[in-house]
Amino acid sequence: MSLTRVGLITLCMALGLASAPAALAQAYAPPRTPDGKPDLQGMWTNSSITTLERMNPSLPLVLNPEQVARMEGAREQQEVAANSRTNPEDGAPSSGGAIGGYNAFWLDRGMRVGVVHGKARSSWITEPADGKMPISAEGKTRIAAINATRNEDGPEGMNPADRCLVGSRGSGGPPMLNNIYNNTYQIVQTPDHVMIDVEMMHDARIVRLGQQHKPAAVGQWLGDSVGGWDGDTLVVVTKNWNRWHGDYEPVFLSEQATVTERFTRTGADELTYAFEVDDPGFYTQTWKAEMLFTTSSGPVYEFACHEGNHALYNILQGARIQEAKAK
Repeated sequence: MSLTRVGLITLCMALGLASAPAALAQAYAPPRTPDGKPDLQGMWTNSSITTLERMNPSLPLVLNPEQVARMEGAREQQEVAANSRTNPEDGAPSSGGAIGGYNAFWLDRGMRVGVVHGKARSSWITEPADGKMPISAEGKTRIAAINATRNEDGPEGMNPADRCLVGSRGSGGPPMLNNIYNNTYQIVQTPDHVMIDVEMMHDARIVRLGQQHKPAAVGQWLGDSVGGWDGDTLVVVTKNWNRWHGDYEPVFLSEQATVTERFTRTGADELTYAFEVDDPGFYTQTWKAEMLFTTSSGPVYEFACHEGNHALYNILQGARIQEAKAK
């Protein structure tokens, strides 16, 4: 059956609309720094209800409007419930029971599904197709051994975020993931360096442009990042994490790991962030992801994790009390 003229016009319009986001991204002319490079500087946020891995395996990578509405509606209901008034008749929590955590005021989980290249995403991971990190059998064994060291014998048994050493839930990066709060980043750019100030734990990533990696023996927090320009895209390659960072969830990184990130201005208020993780020490294949950063209306606030924070001391003190009672 041949298309009528009206049908052909309608099809062309639909195809045009479908390709519009990509076309606009390609046509966007980013602002430039004095040395002629795309200007990535400013305040950015990756706050979103989309997560690294696909939580619902029945969902496709690209969501339709109905799926988006359902996810965002559920998120709004969670926010309403979290902000509801406490019933004063409930009384205090029972001894030894859960006492709850932060209330909704302190959280910044985001209210909207992430959109990359104009398409709503159920996960940031694009490869493998199931939206899951492809952890190998060897990797699972290694992760189990790492988790077995998480204990209350001393501060070394607590994870790095509890020790206020690096951002929680992968927010410090690389790769830099959205967190339940403190999702703001500030980028400062010079001809030979790019600095990314991470609000969570106030980490500062220093990317050296046009340089070689340090020797592998020099393992450091956040890894060793070197970068360069591929056209209008900043490409950052990171290696050599210290073991405290490499053995920290959600993205475990072995001595063999390489993380490659790509930062591209694709709009006046958006920065497309793509990354891939190549690490045979934990994963069966190189896996890839894409995320969108948007301009933030607020600054990066100081994150003084240790200031007035008695959590680690109290956890260890509680463990010592339990040991004394056991004796």
